[in-house]
Amino acid sequence: MKRRPRSFYALTAFFALFLVFLYGPTLTIAILSFQGPQGGLTFPMRGTSLHWFRDLFEQQAVGDIWGAFRRSLVLGLMVMVTTILVSVMGGLAFRKRFAGSGLLFYLIVTALVIPSILVSLGVGLIFSQAGIPVHWSTSGFGAQLTWTLPFGLLIMFAVFNRFDPAFEEAARDLGASPWQTIRHVVLPIIAPSLIGVALFGFTLSYDEFARTLLTAGSYNTLPLEIFGMTTNVTTPVIFALGTLTTAFSFGVIGIFLAVFWLMGRRRARLGSETGKPAP
Repeated sequence: MKRRPRSFYALTAFFALFLVFLYGPTLTIAILSFQGPQGGLTFPMRGTSLHWFRDLFEQQAVGDIWGAFRRSLVLGLMVMVTTILVSVMGGLAFRKRFAGSGLLFYLIVTALVIPSILVSLGVGLIFSQAGIPVHWSTSGFGAQLTWTLPFGLLIMFAVFNRFDPAFEEAARDLGASPWQTIRHVVLPIIAPSLIGVALFGFTLSYDEFARTLLTAGSYNTLPLEIFGMTTNVTTPVIFALGTLTTAFSFGVIGIFLAVFWLMGRRRARLGSETGKPAP
């Protein structure tokens, strides 16, 4: 039997330490959230119960947790839909060179390297100076798009860079209009990538703190509400909230992966029925 090289064990240990570093804090919070009514914010645990999870669903004196969750959910869906639409249109537009396309591309990428707090400050000032109320659904929405759109556009640029135009040419030869070509040919082919863009758009928006800090107005999103709780909450209820929000995030990822898997099965079934691989 061939002996594994030492580098294999070193890389395995490094990867294991990386997983501990990545998920250890989340696991610790999850464990501490199941403490008894007399539990604190540190180990050792004082009993086990669901007390702090039940406490989340009672009237809280520390803030509007569920209102913040609803705002983050609605904002995340708004950002997700907008990111998908603009990314697809941008990807289609950049398939051909046009005047200023290079400059526009670098302006898009620059949004990723500007400090998030400066973006939040700038957007908030623009809205204030223009006399437009600073609100999570307007200025907060715009500030988060500066974060999600570059990711979505970069994904679409990569997708359309290797997209075979022969599919579109065949559709046009069969009499399809430009819209029918996009709807029945282009979109089904790039659908898996659209799922990735949607996942990026929603999760980046749902978790965003810095770009929402100065643009949310009087109503907090969930990350802002959790940050506020860290200054005045001294019970494991904040751990229970963190556990539920983490479970929600993993649930969203699971839904997107399930949709991706179902689409893959459908494409494979169509390929087996026609005798040709689905595009």
